[in-house]
Amino acid sequence: MSIKATIIGSTGLIGSHLLNLIQEDDFFDEINIVVRRSVKVGHPKVKVVIIDFNDLSQFEKAMQGSDIVFSAIGTTQKKVSGDKTVYRNIDFDITVNAAKFSSTSGCKHFLVVSSIGAVSSKKGFYLRLKGEIEDALINISKDANGFKSLSIFRPSLLLGNRSETRIAEGIGQFIGRALSFIFPSKYKPIEAKKVAEAMIEASKLNENGVKVYTYKSMKKLAQ
Repeated sequence: MSIKATIIGSTGLIGSHLLNLIQEDDFFDEINIVVRRSVKVGHPKVKVVIIDFNDLSQFEKAMQGSDIVFSAIGTTQKKVSGDKTVYRNIDFDITVNAAKFSSTSGCKHFLVVSSIGAVSSKKGFYLRLKGEIEDALINISKDANGFKSLSIFRPSLLLGNRSETRIAEGIGQFIGRALSFIFPSKYKPIEAKKVAEAMIEASKLNENGVKVYTYKSMKKLAQ
């Protein structure tokens, strides 16, 4: 059986690891990366699909035929100049539309990067938004045409080198590494590559329903 994977957010910290790992994994026969602008990929299994994410007909077509979808899309307040509407359009709308369109075309497993502490009733914007995304995905999975499996990954502070410079995050990573031993397990910082490895291993499991992965379960899968 040929397995086609689609990645949303393949140029980000976790998404770039997903792409690098999946293209060398014989479990996957085809890989689509859905992006808003051209990226250079030289692997024969990888197809770059450039779309306008606001054009829903393009988006729906791009998600067709996916057996497994990895969503690692995300932005920052800095990138959107503090505009919460634009932030939500990227994080919520792109993720949820990817789930809707892939589920109706027969996708069996949707895997998404969320955040530790994500709850839709939170007062803070970021964790509330992540919680709302999770709620929307769970509702889609319950639909008659929903996914067989929905895997939600809730990392805390991500460790790794980003393409852009984030001074505050770099300081946070330094402190997080140094003091990780005092954090409760689910709040421990984790390498972005480990999250990607855990997502790939979870995608191969023949499990039903909604699964939530935090630090310990992600590290266990990544081993």
